[in-house]
Amino acid sequence: MQAYFLETARRTAAALTYRDFRLLWFGALTSSIGTWMQKVAQAWLIVTLTGTQSAFYLGLDSFLGELPILLLTLVGGVVADRRDRRHLMLTSQVVQLITAFTLAGLVFFDLVRVWHILTLSCITGCAQAFGGPAYQSLVPTLVDKQHLPNAIALNSIQFNLARIIGPIAAGAALASFGMVMCFGLNGVSFLVVIAAILKLRDVTVPPTATVSVVEQMKDGLRYVRDSPSLKSLTLIGFVAAFLGFPLLTFLPVMAKDVFHQDVGLYTRMMTTSGIGAVCGALFVAWLGKHRHMGHLMLVLLVGFGVAMTAFALSPDVRISTAILFVTGALLVMCFSLTNSLVQLIAPAELRGRVVSIYMVAFRGGSPLGGLASGWLITQVGSAPAMLAVNGITLAFVAAYFLLRGHGVKDV
Repeated sequence: MQAYFLETARRTAAALTYRDFRLLWFGALTSSIGTWMQKVAQAWLIVTLTGTQSAFYLGLDSFLGELPILLLTLVGGVVADRRDRRHLMLTSQVVQLITAFTLAGLVFFDLVRVWHILTLSCITGCAQAFGGPAYQSLVPTLVDKQHLPNAIALNSIQFNLARIIGPIAAGAALASFGMVMCFGLNGVSFLVVIAAILKLRDVTVPPTATVSVVEQMKDGLRYVRDSPSLKSLTLIGFVAAFLGFPLLTFLPVMAKDVFHQDVGLYTRMMTTSGIGAVCGALFVAWLGKHRHMGHLMLVLLVGFGVAMTAFALSPDVRISTAILFVTGALLVMCFSLTNSLVQLIAPAELRGRVVSIYMVAFRGGSPLGGLASGWLITQVGSAPAMLAVNGITLAFVAAYFLLRGHGVKDV
C-alpha cells in the first residue's frame, strides 16, 4: 500500500523533479495567491462603490482586464517566438507590481474611483498579453514532452491552490486590515516570481527571426486554420470561457443579492470552488499523457454545463456551495486537458504563436462573456436565470462536438 501511494505521488508530481520548472512553479504560486487576494478585494470594492449597477461594473471590469488579450496576445505570441521569454515575463511582472501598489495607494488615501479600477485592470491585461504567451511557451522547454500534460496540470494546481488560499487570506485581511493590505500584498508577491525568473538557467532562447513580425503571425494563423484539431480546440476554448467563467465573475452578486449575505459567503464559495479545482487538477496530473484526451475533455465539459445549471437553479446556499466544488473540479479538468492538447499538437517553432491564438480565444471569451452576461442580468434582473441559460447552452455545445468529433474527440 505504501509503495502504491509513493508511486502515485511520484507520478502526480513528475514535472516538479525539473529544477527550473519547480522554481517557476513556486514563484507562480506565490504570485497567484496575491492575485486572488486582489481579485476578491477588487470585486468587493466594485460592489460597494457601484451599488445597484454592480453586476454591470463587475462584467465591465472583467472585460477591460481581458480586452488587451484580444488585441495584443497575437503580437505577444510572435514576440515570444523571437525573444528571450524570461525578459518578457520579467517586464510583465514589474508592470503588474506597479499597478497593484498604485491601487493600494489610491485606496489608502481614499481617492479610489471605479474608473481607476477599470484603468488599472486594463494596464494589467496589457502586461499579461505579453507575459502569458511567454510563460505558456516557456513551460514545454523546462520538462520532457511526456511530462508536459503533468506540468500543465501542476500549473492548474498552483493556480487553484492560490484560489483556495487567496480568498481565505483576503477574507482575513479584509476583516483585520482592510482592502489596502490585499492590494499591497499582491504587489509584494510579484517580487517572489521575479526572483524565480531571474534564477532560471538552461532555458532555450528562440533563434533570431529572419522574417517580419507580420509574416510570422500569418504563419501561426495559417497553421491553426489548416489544423482541424487546433481549430476546434480554439473554438471550444472560446465558447467554454464565454459561457462558463461568468459563474465565477458573478459569485459576489449571488452572495449579496441572491443569498443576501456578506463577503464571508463570497470567500467561502471561492474557496470551495478552488478546492474542487485542485482535486480536478490532481486527477489530470496523475492521469498524464494518454489516448482519447479529447473525448474525456468533451464528456467533462458536458458535465460542467449540467453542474453550472444545477448551481443556478438551487435555492439552498449549502447545496449551491457544494455544487461549486463539482464545477471547480470539472472546469479545471476541461481547461487543463484542452491546454495540454494544444501544447502537444503545436510544433516547437510555432508554439508561441499557436498558444497565443488559443489564449486570444480562451482569455478573450471570459471578458466578452462577463460583459454580455452582466448586461443581460441588468436587463432581466436575475443572475441565476442567466447562469442557467449559459450552463444549458454549454452542455449542448460540448455534446455536439462529442457526437460530431471535428478533430477533437479522437486526439
